[in-house]
Amino acid sequence: MSFFRSLRRGAHAAESAEPSNTPEPPDTEAAPDTEVPSRLALADGLRSVIDPEVGLNIVALGLIYDLQLEDGTATVRLTMTTPACPMSSYIKQQVGGVLQRVPGLRRGVVELVWDPPWSPHMIVPEARATLYGGRRPPTY
Repeated sequence: MSFFRSLRRGAHAAESAEPSNTPEPPDTEAAPDTEVPSRLALADGLRSVIDPEVGLNIVALGLIYDLQLEDGTATVRLTMTTPACPMSSYIKQQVGGVLQRVPGLRRGVVELVWDPPWSPHMIVPEARATLYGGRRPPTY
């Protein structure tokens, strides 16, 4: 399952969860600068990173393989469309910039991975239709 689809599935699961009979703890609002963002909020921020060669955001392209949040640290595991991608430094720098602007994060880690290899089938269907029209994406 792609990262994007797992986020959507998690969001729908949260929306459809039954209310708990357990009383909630009293409201203790954290200071705005210490509030920890959600994975969904981080993914929304990562959608602002556009692959300049393709013109689509890196989440829709399926380049984000994982996003973890733990103790104020966000770890983003991403790939490129090819190991020889000339834009890899630029994209990693843009991802780092997104993480730096997220309130509540103390640290951001960007990991470039190659397994599994990226393929056009990892692109979300809507973006795939934009890129390939009615044609089938190439198989590598």
